[in-house]
Amino acid sequence: MDSPTLPTPLSNDNLNDHLAASSAAETRTEHPAQSLPPNSVILAEALTDSSIHWQIHNCKVSKKTVTQELPLPFLYHYDSLDDAIKQANPLTPALLAQFNRPMSASEAAQLIGIEAALITSPWHIKVIGSLVVFSEALQLAVRLHWTNTGKDTEQIYTKEAVDALSTALKDWQFFGRIDVLYKNDKQTLASVLEDADSQTAANERILPIAASAEYQLLPAPHALEIIARLEADKTDLPWFGKAILERLA
Repeated sequence: MDSPTLPTPLSNDNLNDHLAASSAAETRTEHPAQSLPPNSVILAEALTDSSIHWQIHNCKVSKKTVTQELPLPFLYHYDSLDDAIKQANPLTPALLAQFNRPMSASEAAQLIGIEAALITSPWHIKVIGSLVVFSEALQLAVRLHWTNTGKDTEQIYTKEAVDALSTALKDWQFFGRIDVLYKNDKQTLASVLEDADSQTAANERILPIAASAEYQLLPAPHALEIIARLEADKTDLPWFGKAILERLA
């Protein structure tokens, strides 16, 4: 199930006390969304507020590639050689002409004229997944997507696949769509474009998110800004990385 079971909303008094204690509420009077009620929950601020008790639900992997069989451009194979081997086998015009042609490590070795064992085949790693982070106090759940790289795959030179996967996931990142599930009709939730220029209309800059029993897709500009905010504060939000690494263990 993607949707956590959220309990009955807290009373206004209790929820207001919770928000007043959080850093997300400290800058509310200076916030660009001044037309919103003073105790509004601003999505990006709440998600990056470490004083809120966030929990991770349904962290899963939707795509996982761990292989040494994919081809690479010749230049990748040549660059991976030891310097002594490069000196003994300098680049010729014929080799330079092959620099961008995809091939296996054994094909590259044959082209250079060396034993195949002298070229290390990297592990090609690509992992895509999703998770839901939710707060019982706020009655708020947000579905996020993550990956180890924005490229087709990341090349990792290690002996064992498990080490390659661990290395690749050290630099995991958020990306893609964001879906919001909000079940508290007593408290205003909104997404605000902090970095919008002066030409951006107010109704594009401030996006109220109505209480609903279903997930709601955020518009791309709001999703991108929230992802940037999460990435900037990721070291202060360790529960995300912990859940992802545990899922892949």
